[in-house]
Amino acid sequence: MLFNQIIGQEHIKKHLQQSAENGRVPHAQLFVGKEGSGTLPMAIAYAQFLLCNFSEALDSCNIKCNKLQHPDLHFAFPVTTSDAVKKHPVSDLFLEDWRHFVADQPYGSLFNWLQQIGVENKQGLIGVDEAEAVVKKLQLKSYEGGFKVMIIWMAEKMNIAAANKLLKLIEEPPNKTVFLLITENEEQIINTIRSRCQALYFNALSEQDIANALVVNHQVKDNEAANIAHQAEGNFNKALHLMQNDAADLVFEEWFIAWIRTAFRAKGNAAVVQQLISWSDTIAKTGRETQKRFLEYCLQFFRQALLLNYKSDQLVFMETKSSFDLSKFAPFVHSGNILEIEKELNDAMYHIERNGNAKIILLDLSMKLTRFLHKKEEKV
Repeated sequence: MLFNQIIGQEHIKKHLQQSAENGRVPHAQLFVGKEGSGTLPMAIAYAQFLLCNFSEALDSCNIKCNKLQHPDLHFAFPVTTSDAVKKHPVSDLFLEDWRHFVADQPYGSLFNWLQQIGVENKQGLIGVDEAEAVVKKLQLKSYEGGFKVMIIWMAEKMNIAAANKLLKLIEEPPNKTVFLLITENEEQIINTIRSRCQALYFNALSEQDIANALVVNHQVKDNEAANIAHQAEGNFNKALHLMQNDAADLVFEEWFIAWIRTAFRAKGNAAVVQQLISWSDTIAKTGRETQKRFLEYCLQFFRQALLLNYKSDQLVFMETKSSFDLSKFAPFVHSGNILEIEKELNDAMYHIERNGNAKIILLDLSMKLTRFLHKKEEKV
């Protein structure tokens, strides 16, 4: 993957190229950016630049890197047990799937990756087995005599045991060994590792960059590309899902509409509360990554309703696929309840992330929502 294939982020491309050409390559770097901002493809392009730009066999090196088969390019990423891997899962056991994933979805999310390996109902993890494999790989000499690059994708998924195992290696790596840690949430990486990395922060992609990529790479018409780019909120992965009319959003919309209608009717009505319990059961039966994606969708839905309520129509991009009228729902989301709604949704995501009982978390959230939706806005 070459720098000219990366969407936007021109200042980061320039910085990485110039620093490498000037011989200033930090041994541990942290690429921080939200989903769809291009952290993974940028890391791969940078690794390819380090491995190939100074190589005598440039064409051969580029071919190996493009196929993610260069012997000095290594990956670690979240994995879990699957039908094919029953125990001690490590990245090397999923390399073929990983190569297909990067080729097809370089801007993909963790959820997309777990779908790729058929375990979307589980949570991926970078564990101590992975850390031990990384240590063994990097103790070996460079195969082609140049750099060795270890890309750790979704580094916040390292558990404490893995992080501690890698700490000394990241602090004092072998000669010409470069760690590229990629994260969507640097706060979840232990401080001792973060403090040893030089951080690069990726902005969300501009609407123009997303629209241009859709037109050039996916033959989307200009008007449609501009509309998709506006809805994507700087996330190219989301733009691709919108382009493909991602079926998951339709399911999420159905869940959300059923939820708010039931929650609104549940106040003081014990019979309807039972329906909320059933709704919580339904969502709790899905995987944790699906639950988190759904709650993020809910958060976006509430924010769009708030903007519509306060006449900021030009910022409202969400279009429901059913007969649900967002404008009729909007008056129920206002300054008197939006902060509480956002807090409870974020808290629910936090507890689900940490393996809380999803059924209890979702039911608790639902009961609170019945109160929030009936809350009146205070008049100033």
